[in-house]
Order: sequence, then C-alpha cells, then structure tokens
Amino acid sequence: MEAGADAPVPDWATAWMCVTFTRGLAAEEVLARYGADPSRARLLDADEASELVSGDLADGAVSLLRSGRIGAWAFCVEEDGVIGSWAEPLAKLSRGTETYSVLTTEGLDVFQYWRDGECVENFEPGMEHTRPARPGSWWNRVEAVLAAHEGEAAGMAPVVALVLDHLGITLDDAVLAGPWLSLTLAEDNAPSAPRGDTYAGEGPVPPQQPPAG
Repeated sequence: MEAGADAPVPDWATAWMCVTFTRGLAAEEVLARYGADPSRARLLDADEASELVSGDLADGAVSLLRSGRIGAWAFCVEEDGVIGSWAEPLAKLSRGTETYSVLTTEGLDVFQYWRDGECVENFEPGMEHTRPARPGSWWNRVEAVLAAHEGEAAGMAPVVALVLDHLGITLDDAVLAGPWLSLTLAEDNAPSAPRGDTYAGEGPVPPQQPPAG
C-alpha cells in the first residue's frame, strides 16, 4: 500500500467541497488571495460559521471559506464551492510559494498542484486522458489511495488525507470544528471564474455550486 493510504479520512472532506493548502501564508493573506476581504472574517467555530450562509446559498453562488494555519501550511476549506479550484485564485495563492488543491463534487473530482503561479499538475483521478506525463506525478499515489478506499463513497477525502499526511499536519473533523477565520464569498467577487472548455490549462471546467437543497 502506498504511504499515506491508511491515513485517517476526515468526514468533512467527503461532501461537496474544495480545500487548498499553501505553504507559508497567514490565513488573512489566503482569504485575500481568494478575492475576499479578510477584514470581514470572524473567528468562528463550525456551527457558528454555518450560520453565515443561512439563506445565502439559495442562488448557488456563495462559498463559505474557513481558513487557518497549522505549522508551515495555511488551509482554506470551502464548503459547497469550487473557487479554490479555479486557475486565477490558485495562481495568486501559489505566487512565491506552493499550493495543493483538492476538489470533490457530484460530477467532478480534481487534484492540482501549483508552484509560484504556475500549474504543475492538474488531473481527474481515474480519467486516464488527464494523467500528467511528468515523472514523479502525484497520479500513482492518488490512484492508489482511492483504490484502497473503493466502495466507501468517500469522494476525494482519502486524497485530502494523503496530502495532509504528506504535509505532516492534522486537519481532522475535531480540528476543523474549532474556531477559524470564516466568511462568505460570492463567486462574482472572486478572481475570474473559468471560461470556455478548459481551466488551469487542462481538464474540464469545474461545475458551479449545487442549488440549495
């Protein structure tokens, strides 16, 4: 089994979500690079943060962002959103550093790695035509960890666990439930959404957020 394949899978990452991990940034800077105003952010636990979006998701165009820093890595967990998978926010996030992005939706799962504003890897697990040609790609590790959790309906959560294991940090359900900087961000206020048939240089455009249930 690949290293990290048996890392604990966080329940928070099994739902429609997007998460980024960026080396060396403060949480406020992460939110700013997403296109949000960090002065609007409040330190809220998971229950309090969920109240920010009560009614806001009716048009399917608002993301709840929760950001913090653990060790050398800043994270931003985006509930029911895809902004953290778009090329422009990822270019901004990774400027002068490096960023991992993991997206899971009902119709599209994507792994990305960016460094200093450039996309290094971008693929859909299981979709061979998106497999990176570069040596040392994350493809084999991602495929192995998903195979190890096949049939569990975990989405990309095992991949999130793999990245966390690689980074040497813990962002499990208990940690994320605690107080972190939180705010909502309308997609229209984020850096440019993908247009046309591609994004980040390859692969299909991530879908917009789902309608409120």
